[in-house]
Amino acid sequence: MLETYKTVREYGSKEIVIKKSRFIGYAKPVKTEEEAITFIEEIKKKHWNATHNCSAYIIGERDEIQKASDDGEPSGTAGKPILEVMKNQHRKDVVIVVTRYFGGIMLGAGGLIRAYTDGAVAAIEGAGPITKVLHQQVLVEVDYTWLGKLENELRNRGTRMGETQFTDKVILTCLPVVSEADRFIAWMTDLTQGQAMIQRGEAVYYIEGE
Repeated sequence: MLETYKTVREYGSKEIVIKKSRFIGYAKPVKTEEEAITFIEEIKKKHWNATHNCSAYIIGERDEIQKASDDGEPSGTAGKPILEVMKNQHRKDVVIVVTRYFGGIMLGAGGLIRAYTDGAVAAIEGAGPITKVLHQQVLVEVDYTWLGKLENELRNRGTRMGETQFTDKVILTCLPVVSEADRFIAWMTDLTQGQAMIQRGEAVYYIEGE
């Protein structure tokens, strides 16, 4: 699993107008090619009367799946520019559709490339660009006498926290960044003088800064 990757938060859209042509950029996070294709078809159905519904998507931890469609625009002037925006921004697991309603003024190949580039950028803005960071669940089980001290130390360290379980003992769910997990466990072991029972849980993605 990647330590960090850039994607979009949710389904979103944004419209721009270039020389009287309307360009509506749509973006959505997806995990599979099937999801991407379904989304493209949904936008095409929604805008059945549009001049073009051009699209691209990048899926996979190593960007294994990449597809682009000009949907009738001159070859290389629509789908590829959309794909290049995702590559340049290092976005993954994202599908983008840029819908065009022709406004009567020809843009030329260079103008189309710029327009679909701007449409893809608008789509990402509308969907909310985010970075996801991989965190390691670390479960720390201690006696109640440790609770106040650990909460204070964890707060000072700025550690992301999950649910705290209260049974005969306290189980704190700590969520350090995965690359810092070993150092965190060593720090926690030292802090509790070896009295804590510490276990690793799942690796989970969280949005950076939230």
